[in-house]
Amino acid sequence: MSGGSTIWGGRFGGGPSEIMEEINASIGFDRRLYAQDIAASMAHCRMLARAGIISEADAKSILDGLAKIRDEIEAGSFTFRRDLEDIHMNVESRLTDLIGEAAGRLHTARSRNDQVATDFKLWVRDAFDRLDLGLQALQQALIDRAETHAADVLPGFTHLQSAQPVTLGHHLLAYVEMTGRDRGRAKDARARMNESPLGAAALAGTSFPIDREMTAREMGFDRPCANSLDAVSDRDFALEYLSTAAIAATHLSRLAEEMVIWSSAQFGFVKLPDSFSTGSSIMPQKRNPDAAELVRAKAGRVIGDLNALLIVMKGLPLAYSKDMQDDKEPLFEAADTLDLCLAAMTGMITDVTFDTDRMRASTALGFITATDLADWLVRVLGLPFRQAHHVTGALVKMAEDRGIDLDQLSLQDMQTVEPGITEDLFSVLGVASSVASRTSFGGTAPDNVRAAVAEARRRFLHGEAG
Repeated sequence: MSGGSTIWGGRFGGGPSEIMEEINASIGFDRRLYAQDIAASMAHCRMLARAGIISEADAKSILDGLAKIRDEIEAGSFTFRRDLEDIHMNVESRLTDLIGEAAGRLHTARSRNDQVATDFKLWVRDAFDRLDLGLQALQQALIDRAETHAADVLPGFTHLQSAQPVTLGHHLLAYVEMTGRDRGRAKDARARMNESPLGAAALAGTSFPIDREMTAREMGFDRPCANSLDAVSDRDFALEYLSTAAIAATHLSRLAEEMVIWSSAQFGFVKLPDSFSTGSSIMPQKRNPDAAELVRAKAGRVIGDLNALLIVMKGLPLAYSKDMQDDKEPLFEAADTLDLCLAAMTGMITDVTFDTDRMRASTALGFITATDLADWLVRVLGLPFRQAHHVTGALVKMAEDRGIDLDQLSLQDMQTVEPGITEDLFSVLGVASSVASRTSFGGTAPDNVRAAVAEARRRFLHGEAG
């Protein structure tokens, strides 16, 4: 390959080696930016014509050519050339084939540095929008199931040990809040990133009389980036997407872990739908929660993608370095992975069968209303909580030694530990009474859950997310 056959060939006497071409090329992955690249080029072209930098005739030829290239790519008839390195040069080369010399005027007053930053921002902005829709769909599924199960009880756990009874609706709404924060992070980051790098050129701006406000508006940005050095070297927007994605994937992983545990024979709280389960090649009785396990695993990939880009960026001086070409693959992978995981988890939550009888039966284990007993001692007998805690612990030990639950102890047995206990105590030891009493704001009482479902619909499903 001669030096003149590359976009930067005029500076070099010889062409790149095959190894250099291999490590330098990004068309294998950045072809995904074609729509954003063409949209940004169209905005730049219209601005150049409006400013009198190129003629209206050349602008029309360029715009028509770009539209044809977009159609070719979408029809699958476009030939991507590896020797042209990236999507930008592939588009520009094809534009030259289509309209001739006028194609060379498109790159006036811009550089690949501000071009790629603009294209990438547009892609990430779209990725944030897709993420929000995916999170909202999961919230819809969770809220619908929470409403159905507002009064169904199950053990609430700490340290994976039975702690206090809660309602299933309350448990599911916890994930609605988590995904709500994910949507809030996405919304904040999208607003923060919505500044246009186009017109920063290589790093110092340009001497041409460009209108950066016009191109920013054309592409839906709020304003142009204020500093040309920052405009071409900033990848905070990609890091913020990956940070948001990593936290969201972690939330999905926690929910997936519960699906795995709850679907085990030892728990039996849920039966996952056939569409999200597999069997064993050797054990015919097995029903494996593979989709949930894969969601759990893929969180690690998304977290790794965040780490990868943080490590790429941590040592780069201003402005642009070729290291930044490696910003796209981790983000593309994370976005694809998270989109898939959200779809899988939404499907699982929509179709899972909750065994509410098994859940309720499990509340009989682990002295789950012990806190209610302690609260009664404080509220009715006026004991300091630490003393009530001690009395309750002694009663739990007594019941444990006898192999019975707290409400199976006799009043006389209880009075040997605390003489002030009366028959009224037994009214708070039932699971239904326990959950019904948790009426504080954010508590698990069924009426609370029904109100929280209505509020969640208003906040998250009717345009008030975040």
